[in-house]
Amino acid sequence: MATSTGNFDRRANHLLRSIRLCGGCVPLHRLQLQFSDSVIQTLLDKELVQVQNTGRGFLLEIAKDF
Repeated sequence: MATSTGNFDRRANHLLRSIRLCGGCVPLHRLQLQFSDSVIQTLLDKELVQVQNTGRGFLLEIAKDF
């Protein structure tokens, strides 16, 4: 179980790094191909990222307080 938790944490940290490297925000549809919904939802629940509706789609961005 610890291995799967560690793997999940690595995926979440990888997602945060990826968003930072892209300037702090990434179109959500692009991430859904690379990361599971549960990884994205966990970061949302921890308030590390937030979703912004641009009117043309959704962006996942680093939370301002983070």
